[in-house]
Amino acid sequence: MPQPVNATSPNLFNRDIAEAYDRRNSALAPISDSLHFLIRLVLADLPLNARVLCVGVGTGAEILSLAKANPGWSFVGIDPSEEMLAVGRSRLEHAGVLHRCELLQGYAEDVTQDSFDAAVSLLVAHFIKREDRHRFYSAIHDRLRSGGRFISAEISGDLDAPTFPEILEDWKQIQSLMGATPETLAKLGDMMRDVLSILPPTETEAMWKAGGFQKPVPFFQAFMIRGWYADKD
Repeated sequence: MPQPVNATSPNLFNRDIAEAYDRRNSALAPISDSLHFLIRLVLADLPLNARVLCVGVGTGAEILSLAKANPGWSFVGIDPSEEMLAVGRSRLEHAGVLHRCELLQGYAEDVTQDSFDAAVSLLVAHFIKREDRHRFYSAIHDRLRSGGRFISAEISGDLDAPTFPEILEDWKQIQSLMGATPETLAKLGDMMRDVLSILPPTETEAMWKAGGFQKPVPFFQAFMIRGWYADKD
């Protein structure tokens, strides 16, 4: 049986990892705060009652950011990991916004609703194999209304560029802040090539266009984390 289009393994994020996920990422708060701030600006023109799809919603960070600023918005969040969803459900309930959210276990193509005003997918796409990536973007495209906006932030870069060794050293600094050991840092380059599917920005943008999005606009970069938005044609 072929893997689902966003082929992040549900087992990649078990209960222990799910519960520690936000704690590990808290070291990167300056980056995530900036990203969420810019996402709110990019989505500022959405209707007061906008419906937003969050693909790979994890522990719900993007819903928390958007729901706090937009009390009339509703959200559908989907993720393959039930453990991550359980942590997210608890966080959203604690924040008092769970009543505006529907959380589903699965993948982008499992969402039966459509006509969303926006879709957000943060730090998900690089887990998806290169040969499946265009179908991932297309699945999100098909669930947006005409003119709906897609936002994605993902690890992106040209691993064969002359500057990649220096970029890798910068990325090791990020991983160190998140608790990486010397042993895992030594294997980081191989992991980025052999485990993740990291694409050059030009290839990502070409896939967006092939999937039906017009003119991907880069709006964020922090080391290897890049963000784009584009509207459905």
